[in-house]
Amino acid sequence: MIERALERFLFASRWLLAPFYVALVLGLVGLLIKTMLELLHFLPMVFSSKESDIILGILSLVDLTFTGSLVVIVIFSGYENFVSKIDANEHKDWPEWMGKIDFSGLKLKLMSSIVAISAIQLLKAFMNVGNVSDRELMWLVGIHVVFVGSGIILALTDRIAAEKH
Repeated sequence: MIERALERFLFASRWLLAPFYVALVLGLVGLLIKTMLELLHFLPMVFSSKESDIILGILSLVDLTFTGSLVVIVIFSGYENFVSKIDANEHKDWPEWMGKIDFSGLKLKLMSSIVAISAIQLLKAFMNVGNVSDRELMWLVGIHVVFVGSGIILALTDRIAAEKH
């Protein structure tokens, strides 16, 4: 009887994660505000700036979009994996991938998004190489290589674990 009550209590504790996902939604709102500010900064310069500056502005928007997409993936996948299933039948435009990403898939999507965001930051630095110090460029390359290596190792360990099952 005590064991059953403890198990119910532990199972119900998963709902403590729900406020974390609400906080991520609020963070997504903050990211949207930052994206709109970036767009307001970017649009007036389109006609007067060099091509490289326009590309840098677009890369900033892509970077923010990737980050927002990453947050959405974490919100929905995390909620479905750890808190409660969402009834997709109630939502006509429910994306097919939602509800199918397990924790392993979530880790890989998270890592690949981080690698993509890192690659965009590196590309922005290369596009602006005249204003970036060698030291900063070296750090950006090093960090990106670490992210790529971590992603490969994570994918390999997941593949090895899947083969054992």
